Amino acid sequence: MKTPWSDEEEAARESLVRWGRSLFERGLTPGSSGNMSVKLADGFLVTPTNSCLGFLDLDRLSKLDPAGRHVAGDAPTKELPLHFAFYEARPSARAVVHLHATYSTALSCLADVDPADAIPPITPYVVMRVGRVPVLPYTRPGSPDVAPLIRAKAPAHPAILLGNHGPVVAGTSLEAAVFAMEELEETARLTILTRGMAVRHLGQQEIADLEATFQLKG
Repeated sequence: MKTPWSDEEEAARESLVRWGRSLFERGLTPGSSGNMSVKLADGFLVTPTNSCLGFLDLDRLSKLDPAGRHVAGDAPTKELPLHFAFYEARPSARAVVHLHATYSTALSCLADVDPADAIPPITPYVVMRVGRVPVLPYTRPGSPDVAPLIRAKAPAHPAILLGNHGPVVAGTSLEAAVFAMEELEETARLTILTRGMAVRHLGQQEIADLEATFQLKG
């Protein structure tokens, strides 16, 4: 039976359901936490408010028009301000993923992390796929106050930690955003596991080479 969606929208709906289930089943975002969005030619698809990413329904995903008005499906996540701020600041962004992943959320709660870069360069892959990860001051979940904070950082940073809240990652596709989120979470895990140890970080020359080779364009 033919769906009312374009091929692009149907593929995006299927990707949101598939990746949402994968993230949930691997324990990367518990309960009804986390939200995702995809930018379409005619608007946006967003996970609904209070939905569990492991049990998303193709037909109930929130559809928004290009101006961000809700036009179909269930009511969208309350975190729309952070999603739209990324799309505004990063023209290449086609998807945004926000999770409450354990280790990266833990880093967002620590008072002694570097607010300019919470993820130290301990592997080449975090530099290649994520880059430097700033920590924003705390804002209430869903508050529009987060938008200008993200717009100030997102042009140079595809990944951000929301203070005492968790990670947000933008990508050129949903798959790219998920892969970068997974790399961020795994490196946050390594960072916490090695706290207090004599860790060997990548040097500035090595970082510069990676950044020049794998440019994270805005």
